[in-house]
Amino acid sequence: MDPVYFDNAATTPVDPDVLDSMLPYFKNTFGNADAAHQVGRTCKVAVEDAREKIARLLNAEPSEIIFTSGGTESDNAAIKGVYSALSPAGKNEIITSPIEHHAVTHPAEALKRSGAKIIYLKPNSNGVITADQVRGAITDKTGLVSLMHVNNEIGSINPVKEIADVCQEAGVPFHSDTVQSVGKIPVDVKEIGMNMLSISAHKIYGPKGIGVLYVKNGTPWIPWLQGGSQERRRRGGTSNVPGIVGLAKAMELSIGNMETNTQKFVALRSKLIEGLESRFEEKFTINGPKEGGVAHIINIGFKTSNEQGLDGEMLLLNLDIEGICVSNGSACTSGATEPSHVLKEVVDDDAIASSSIRVSFGKQNTDKEVDYFLDKLEGVLDRMLKVAS
Repeated sequence: MDPVYFDNAATTPVDPDVLDSMLPYFKNTFGNADAAHQVGRTCKVAVEDAREKIARLLNAEPSEIIFTSGGTESDNAAIKGVYSALSPAGKNEIITSPIEHHAVTHPAEALKRSGAKIIYLKPNSNGVITADQVRGAITDKTGLVSLMHVNNEIGSINPVKEIADVCQEAGVPFHSDTVQSVGKIPVDVKEIGMNMLSISAHKIYGPKGIGVLYVKNGTPWIPWLQGGSQERRRRGGTSNVPGIVGLAKAMELSIGNMETNTQKFVALRSKLIEGLESRFEEKFTINGPKEGGVAHIINIGFKTSNEQGLDGEMLLLNLDIEGICVSNGSACTSGATEPSHVLKEVVDDDAIASSSIRVSFGKQNTDKEVDYFLDKLEGVLDRMLKVAS
């Protein structure tokens, strides 16, 4: 059969309807959206229509939507932009967690060279940070709280509304990486009360290289990427018109079909867990939330009779040979020989952390693919466990 693709948290295939919406802007309507002539103006209209659509889907204002190259740029722009605005007034502390995507932790760490102090809140075993933790960490020097909505490796969900309430009370801007939540679970910026969020199109069946940074009007923030008047001088660079149109369509479809897709993910997840329990009994564990997380991500660790555990990279390679695409963490850390930074924080057993894989479902996956995965996994583990024993 065709390769079984269970790595949808890394990227998703472009939806055919999304591709169709983009094609005209690669062909006849190819103009620069900032050009004054009619071809450019037509593209400008498409960009602004997409901005308005995305704003409606998030319950935001169109003026609060900034197009970027994706989640990493959005995270960088949020963190560095708020720090630039507030640090001169002495608000140099950034509160985050050690299990954020590296697009958050790396720019935060880089700001130490500019005098930033990073406060890391320890997650519980399910990968969750509580509002009380945030309340206890905020001081009069806190300039920003940045905590993701859904963890990309274990699927845990942070109580972002409660965290946003705490931040509002303290007058501290709150940013959330919602790359794994938008299109999967409800995200309403007014209901939640966050100041900033990051979105990436390719996680929701849209194109790569396009994303959104939502910045609530009035949030102290200085643009990070300069060099042009685009995006009301908040993000320089020629507008990616096909990408912007595709992102808006992808959000419309993923949010419109959220309930149907979630039901499918729940069914696939249940089938996978039942299969693991019947075939492997006590030889596996679920890292992170067994219940209460998102349905499309499940992180599985495997146990051996010795303390060494399995070679996670070899497990991935063996599954790949069998035509199964999974990961052992974020795609952005591919090639790392150590367990992911997320599993190091939430899994007490280093051997299990090293022997873990992430399965992430997409709307194209089927029951038959879960059966195939379980069959091949059983054979691979049998071989590897015999060697490890």
